[in-house]
Amino acid sequence: MKNRTKLLVTGAAVVALSAAGTGAALSSNNEDDDGTEVPITGVELERASAAALESTGGGTVTETEVGDEESYYEVEVTQADGTQVDVQLDEQFNVVDVTPDDDGAGDDD
Repeated sequence: MKNRTKLLVTGAAVVALSAAGTGAALSSNNEDDDGTEVPITGVELERASAAALESTGGGTVTETEVGDEESYYEVEVTQADGTQVDVQLDEQFNVVDVTPDDDGAGDDD
C-alpha cells in the first residue's frame, strides 16, 4: 500500500508539472544507451525546453542532448497522445527543425 501511495503521489506530481508547462524537469532522466549523449542542464535546459514546448504547442520534455549530430541542442517532446517529436535548436535556442521521432525514448537509431 505504501508503494502505491508513493506511485500515486509521483504520478500526480508529473501531471502537475506537465500541466504547468514545466515538464522539462523530467528531462534529467535521460536514458543514454551508449554513454555518449550529454543531457542539457541548467539555464540552457530551461531555455531549450521552453523553445521546444512552444514550437510543439505543449507536451512533456522526455529527453535532451547537447551536441546532437543534427543540431546544437535536441529536445525530445512527448505529446498528450503519446507521439514523440524531436525539436532541433541552434545555439541561440532557435528552432531549426521539428521531426517525428520514430524511436522510443533513449533509442539511438
